[in-house]
Amino acid sequence: MLKIGLIQNKVSENVPENLENASRLIKQAARRGAELVCLPELFAHRYFAQAKAKRFFEFAECVPGRLSKFLAECASANRVFLIGGSIFESAGDGKFYNTSLMYDPRGRLAGKYRKMHIPHDPNYYEQYYFSPGNLGYVQVDTGKAVIAPLICYDQWYPEAARVNTIQGAQIIFYPTAIGWFKALKRDEPFSARRWEDAMRAHASLNGVFVAAVNRVGREGDLRFWGGSFIADPFGEVVARASHSKEEVLVGVIDLERIRESQEGWRFLHNRRPQSYADLIR
Repeated sequence: MLKIGLIQNKVSENVPENLENASRLIKQAARRGAELVCLPELFAHRYFAQAKAKRFFEFAECVPGRLSKFLAECASANRVFLIGGSIFESAGDGKFYNTSLMYDPRGRLAGKYRKMHIPHDPNYYEQYYFSPGNLGYVQVDTGKAVIAPLICYDQWYPEAARVNTIQGAQIIFYPTAIGWFKALKRDEPFSARRWEDAMRAHASLNGVFVAAVNRVGREGDLRFWGGSFIADPFGEVVARASHSKEEVLVGVIDLERIRESQEGWRFLHNRRPQSYADLIR
């Protein structure tokens, strides 16, 4: 059995306060026995991609930097494996990425993933800030499980989940920042229910665990819908947070369920990759 902790937080304009709050919630997850802990996407800042503005590039930082140091210290202080949501990374070559950093319980950098799929829609103008990831899909053996981070908009692409599964991932984490805005109604297709359904399908069809962590609260025109959850390899939700409250969600998972799912209907074994050429056109 393995305990996962998801940090569903609110984010203010005060970065030091956000970091203090994140640290407090990580500590709370650790005290409740979580061994793997995940923060949301862009956890240190309000969701600035609602607008296109050069001033927000001030949030970008290199690795190592202030936020990477913060994450390393949180991991080591609480003796947890920490998936650091994501940060606004400056690569130093004029390019910027939405980057997830992972740290082991000693505070050592264990892996780095750059968001692959970048949205550019009303209230989500991320292509103005971020380049598509160039590190491929990344899996990390934590000693407890093999994990893979995918970031927010990646969750709408089943290919990303499948590639990570084929490469050995047992738990896919989706740090996220997603919510409703004025022109979007709860019953429209792009909704909290569809969001959850997509990732539950990834869990079921790949026979892996999925852990999605979102923020909550209103920021500008967006009201983030929270709803962080953990789904098992059959697509069943084993733990779910509220849609409105800051919360530390801790769930217990049994990795044996992966074998049961994958050896059941043998979806992975019976694939026919030679017939999928059109997927890369």
